[in-house]
Amino acid sequence: MASPFVRRRDQRARPPQVRTTRTSPGPRTGPTAILDRPDPIPYEAVVHEAALRIKVSDRAIARAQLSHLLELSEADHITLRVITFELDGFGGAWTPMMLAGGAVPRLDTAARDVLNGTGFIDSEAQLGVLRTLFRRAEAASLDPTRSRDFIHTLAKEL
Repeated sequence: MASPFVRRRDQRARPPQVRTTRTSPGPRTGPTAILDRPDPIPYEAVVHEAALRIKVSDRAIARAQLSHLLELSEADHITLRVITFELDGFGGAWTPMMLAGGAVPRLDTAARDVLNGTGFIDSEAQLGVLRTLFRRAEAASLDPTRSRDFIHTLAKEL
């Protein structure tokens, strides 16, 4: 189960030990292939309102992106939640995270953006912290129905 989320790191905490890799730009078929396959894996996403409001192009593109998220979230295996500016309980989030997990927790891996590419985290202790942070993000977010309504309202505002 993959779960992108945003992690808040205590400034006093030691930075996680990560393996890094450089990725080259190319077609983004990977995520789509995973979500659209005949036997899709459950996908849970928690997105902050700030990420939904950032326009990387014009209004039409931003509206299309939000519409695409709404369309994806209609699938039974996809859960989309939003942390709005008004919600308390998960402030100060600053870095995107992806947590991929499955039947064997020791094989779970997290990925996050680092200065020189993508950092992969597979230490059980660090994964435990990230799992806890994801549960906190879920708890602080709107439920899936209210999240969809929120995204629909944002799209209409554009």
